[in-house]
Amino acid sequence: MKYKSTVTITVFKVLFLIIAIVGLSFFIPVLTALYCHEYSVLPSFLIPMGISFFIGLLFLGIKHKQKAKLSVRASFVVVAVAWIGACLFGAIPFYASGAIPSITDAVFESVSGFTTTGATILSEIENLPRSINMWRCLTHWLGGMGIVALTVALLPILGIGGFQLIKAETTGPEKGKFTPRITTTAKILWFMYLGMTLAETLLLRIAGMDFIDALSHAFSTLGTGGFSTRNASIAAYNSAAIDVICFTFMFLSGINFSLYFYVFARQFSELKNNSELKGYFGINAVAILLLTIFEYGQYGSLFKTLRYTSFQVATILSTTGFATCDFTLWSPASQAVIFALFFIGGSSGSTAGGIKVVRWIIFYKILKIEVQKLIHPHGIFSLRLNQQAARKEIIPSVTAFFCLYFFLLIFTTFFGSIFGMDILTSFTGSASMIGNIGPGFNLLGPACNYGWIASPVKWLYCFTMIAGRLELFTLIIFLAPSFWKK
Repeated sequence: MKYKSTVTITVFKVLFLIIAIVGLSFFIPVLTALYCHEYSVLPSFLIPMGISFFIGLLFLGIKHKQKAKLSVRASFVVVAVAWIGACLFGAIPFYASGAIPSITDAVFESVSGFTTTGATILSEIENLPRSINMWRCLTHWLGGMGIVALTVALLPILGIGGFQLIKAETTGPEKGKFTPRITTTAKILWFMYLGMTLAETLLLRIAGMDFIDALSHAFSTLGTGGFSTRNASIAAYNSAAIDVICFTFMFLSGINFSLYFYVFARQFSELKNNSELKGYFGINAVAILLLTIFEYGQYGSLFKTLRYTSFQVATILSTTGFATCDFTLWSPASQAVIFALFFIGGSSGSTAGGIKVVRWIIFYKILKIEVQKLIHPHGIFSLRLNQQAARKEIIPSVTAFFCLYFFLLIFTTFFGSIFGMDILTSFTGSASMIGNIGPGFNLLGPACNYGWIASPVKWLYCFTMIAGRLELFTLIIFLAPSFWKK
């Protein structure tokens, strides 16, 4: 009973802290509203901000002498509650301001923001108050590095062990920490994240964006989300310099952030031996080369072709979803390359979504070992990652992930088709939701939005977006009857 009481209090503590963090982040759109004289929008932020402060006081008032040592099961509950709570609370300004008058659409937009999916139900983005657009982009930034990762940095206040929470939230099959204390790890990651955001904001400002747009797009880029303040996304600026800056930071955001720590620590052997980093560079290079070959005739010059093809590869592979062109108008061969990138994603430990490069590397190595066993039945083979023997349990873990990923993809596609979506739209839309990518094909292409989709499908998409952001098992596990047994 004491343990249950401790876990319950811990769940409420984390939820209250998450809501307080989200409420505190309203301060940025409030400043934007004041600067842009959008006074009618202010109550939509100030009222929930006041509520979050009150909830924060409740959080500080909860006292519990026993330090919480969370089980794996309890960690899943805490992470799921934190994410769902943040998404619901983050939807309040959209609905209260009247910018999104439907509760379903407001929640969808908020979930899409926090999960860094970037799929929008809006068609006239430029007509929104700039403070609302700032909040849309800021949700990407908060969700990118991870709301719970930010909370973990504050866990000494809570008196909670943080590594289980990080394991339940972070992306990729390998979970680890590069400093002795997980809270120190979380703080370092967030400081690097903040530094890269400020750097991109400055560069975009120099390239011609005003400060609000520069900051908004930096939030979206580093969070690999894809919300923009313009209807035509990055294409609206028609600037090669802005394209290059966004490409660079999308590419960097798709890399495991722990590798940047090793760069600063001058531990370059960690980069040299990293299998996923090599795979990530290789996939980018091959995809850009193929698209450049296929689309050179359309653009007429090598620079212009590289400008659009490299951007498109980075935006899909990092699951950002920005647009500088409509890839559904490209050749069938180019569309096939883009379609393949939908199922890859960025690196584990990055802000990107998707299946992750490391899982494909493991999958390839498993197939290679099986072929070698056929040729040499008595041979002994081991799976190696980063020039080291991988954990034995990683093979069934990755296999289970692939099975669950494609089962959820098929189910979501079938559900969409029941509500009138054609098979291509439903399939690529489902892949986009689970992979947190944003655009799809056909009626969900870069020039389209998700506003026309039936409400039941939107709610399922909300579930799949959160499931995809939390590596599927963290949310799917709640559907297992055994999870609720003692």
